[in-house]
Amino acid sequence: MDNGLIKLKQMEFLKKLTDEQVAEYVRTENPEAYGEIMQRYQAKLIRYANYLIRNDTEAADVVQGSLIKAFANLNSFDAKKKFSSWIYRIVHNEAINILSKRKNELPILEDMDFENNDNIEADFVREETRAEVHDCLSKMSLLYAEPLSLHFLEGRSYDEISDILRLPISTIGTRINRAKVLMKKICQKIKK
Repeated sequence: MDNGLIKLKQMEFLKKLTDEQVAEYVRTENPEAYGEIMQRYQAKLIRYANYLIRNDTEAADVVQGSLIKAFANLNSFDAKKKFSSWIYRIVHNEAINILSKRKNELPILEDMDFENNDNIEADFVREETRAEVHDCLSKMSLLYAEPLSLHFLEGRSYDEISDILRLPISTIGTRINRAKVLMKKICQKIKK
């Protein structure tokens, strides 16, 4: 059988597996299949890391380091739990390490990157909205902003957030509710 055809069949096979099954397959059968995990998670993890540390380059570095660390420690992953919670926790820890190292630095402003001139107005509105959300989130403590971001921007369930932040689900619910109230107040102040 042709080597390219074998790879194609393996890719089709991997697409049908859950994240936990892919992790188990990587661990027991084929370490090269880790590329599937990277493909599934890299963009999401970069978005999450960028939210936490507010720097595209550092976020990409955090995610790359986290993916390497996850691969190296795949044997410690408990396949009975959600893989997404485990890998988000690794990114969370790496991002917190970066934040603690640069605690006294000012955040770097992101450059606007417009796709093309036809959509410049839509791009500007989208960038402005994103900037407003980040501005509001940056004005609240990480204690509230992180669970809110994980739930609404990353689509994580309370259970997953509980695993990522290692807090009881009731605490997650309370923090998200308080964060929503806080977010509303902060955004109203900014708009005045």
